[in-house]
Amino acid sequence: MTTKVATLEMKRAYVDRVRRANYEASLRLEGFPADLSAVTRPVPSRAAVIQAYRKQVKS
Repeated sequence: MTTKVATLEMKRAYVDRVRRANYEASLRLEGFPADLSAVTRPVPSRAAVIQAYRKQVKS
């Protein structure tokens, strides 16, 4: 009998998948159009978001 050991990275990946799936389900329940590609699309970093908003303000 083999025991499969979950690594910390595996646990984090699982939590990320479940969190995204739950968020999408929540949007669907509230009536927002849910895009399945949004679940697999990587989330931008905080710095990238701030930089994008700074570009909009300067323009």
